[in-house]
Amino acid sequence: MITKRVRYFLVAQRTALALSLSLLVGSAGALANEEFPTSEVNTTDLAVTDDTVQVGILQSLSGTMAISETGAVEAFQLAIAQINDEGGVLGRQIEVILEDGASDWPTFADRARKLLRQDNVPAIFGGYTSASRKAMLPIIERNNGLLFYPTFYEGLEQSDNVIYTGQEATQQTIAALDWLAEEKGAESFYLVGSDYIWPRTTNTIARNHIEEVLGGEVLGEDYYALGHTSFGSAINRIRLRGPDAIVSTVVGGSNVAFFRQLNSAGITGDTQTVLTLATSEDEVLGIGGENVEGFYSAFKYFQSLDNENNEAFVAAFKEMHGEDSVIGDNTQAAYLGPWIWKAAVEAAGSFDVDRVNEHLGGIELDTAPEGYVRVHDDNRHLWSRSRVARWNADGQATVVWESEDLIEPDPFQEGIESIDSEDLMEQEGS
Repeated sequence: MITKRVRYFLVAQRTALALSLSLLVGSAGALANEEFPTSEVNTTDLAVTDDTVQVGILQSLSGTMAISETGAVEAFQLAIAQINDEGGVLGRQIEVILEDGASDWPTFADRARKLLRQDNVPAIFGGYTSASRKAMLPIIERNNGLLFYPTFYEGLEQSDNVIYTGQEATQQTIAALDWLAEEKGAESFYLVGSDYIWPRTTNTIARNHIEEVLGGEVLGEDYYALGHTSFGSAINRIRLRGPDAIVSTVVGGSNVAFFRQLNSAGITGDTQTVLTLATSEDEVLGIGGENVEGFYSAFKYFQSLDNENNEAFVAAFKEMHGEDSVIGDNTQAAYLGPWIWKAAVEAAGSFDVDRVNEHLGGIELDTAPEGYVRVHDDNRHLWSRSRVARWNADGQATVVWESEDLIEPDPFQEGIESIDSEDLMEQEGS
């Protein structure tokens, strides 16, 4: 479970504290040997010793997706540092093997294979795009690994080897469209996205909901390759057709160009309702708050959430990563992964994946920054709230709506099928 003790000190920079920590680790290792002997907690040749356990972090540290994924790495690092500060997992300190997916789905597959087969880690934390996840999934399942995937995504997936700590489409997309219809009176929509699995499948879900449930109309639907920076043609079509709302699933570095070009074309929060499903504080830092002021995002978490858990989390994050750092939805969802894994390992009394898996369903975090969450007993997604927030010029967002209750994850919607993921994964990798 997450505790409220979240102040983290960089002990490597403080000689006296480093000495004290080394003594504590030694004591913890001795205790682990007595209460949780390695021969009992590691029966499958994992990277677990009497004193340490190694885990993998796999995100894009380079390429067009680094703008969105670096925050997740920082969140994983914070959670692991805090867990280690509290004594680790089963008396063992967590060590990290950090790998770069390089914004390329074949690289994610290769690095996941290396972490599981060569490094023998009991858990991998990471992945962002759906193509990166789908590339890793058969490797994770074939090698009986455990992946904690932190990103909002389209749903239509469930695996005993994956814990999905972000939201799926019914929790994010459907809730956002209902809000646009009810609060903004939107009846016509224009969909713009990056050209890969998540945006296309999400917009299939969106179009179905708009036309079949809301009785609305989709006036246009455009897609652009990852890293694309010229949106003039889409903006011209938007201005010509005049939708009530623009819904963006543009991801990564392309966000910078898209929103700056909207602003330059006179499409601002004062003139047009724009809601994005993929633009958080991380992207806004690069876009500039003045270019998204008055637009909306739909996520389960915003840095501005006003609660004790989040206040402590933000303070600890900034202490570790700098006062200028920001925290987006994906970053907060990443932070939950190591804590959920720790809780399941300790409930199982083992690092072995099969035994840990028996305890993952129903894990609760009542001190998560977003508020109380719980792992679904069956589909391995999180029960969580949905929120819509309005962007301010300072790059922070003000929450204007949140669901009254936790929304149960429902990754498999009736009448919706996944698009041809193989073709789109090839597009993303090209």
